Amino acid sequence: MPAREADAPFDDDDRPSKSQLKREAHELQRLGDDLAALPDARLAELPMDDSLRDAVMTLRRTRSHEGRRRQLQYVGKLMRKADAEPLREAVAQIRLGGARDSLRLHEIERWRAELMADDHALTRWAAEYPDSDLQQLRALLRQARADRLPDLAPGVGQRQGRAFREIFQYIQQALAQAGSPEPAGSAAEDDGDHAD
Repeated sequence: MPAREADAPFDDDDRPSKSQLKREAHELQRLGDDLAALPDARLAELPMDDSLRDAVMTLRRTRSHEGRRRQLQYVGKLMRKADAEPLREAVAQIRLGGARDSLRLHEIERWRAELMADDHALTRWAAEYPDSDLQQLRALLRQARADRLPDLAPGVGQRQGRAFREIFQYIQQALAQAGSPEPAGSAAEDDGDHAD
């Protein structure tokens, strides 16, 4: 009589360990938390079933620590049934876009600091961006240098005038015209709160 499958020895190597299952569950919960941080429009575009989308939206609205913990576990449970790869890609794209925006803002700040500090930087600017209006940029630089107010107290940065903010906008537009995309949320960055 042939041996039944139930009588065959059980092979533990085919099953993931309990620790591995726990790591995967936590990773799915982190992904769910990252999904909750996505903008509404981006979240609406993602391929996921309605129950998962509703759970992520509920996670956004949940404020208590214990409530968030339980809702996050529920999101992780629902994500086990979903295809997580497109969701991971969406989160990675958002992070990559944020990194690009940050680099662009740093580049704008670097150019503004160089232009404010050194007249030779204007020559370098003209060589890199020959289509820019140098007369307007010179006028903005003269005005920004004249607008500088003395330090109010030791350790406090200088307060800058309108021309300083306009230089930021000018550089931002010149970089966008040169073919690099304008960073998202950059309009809020030109309010003059940048320190040199």
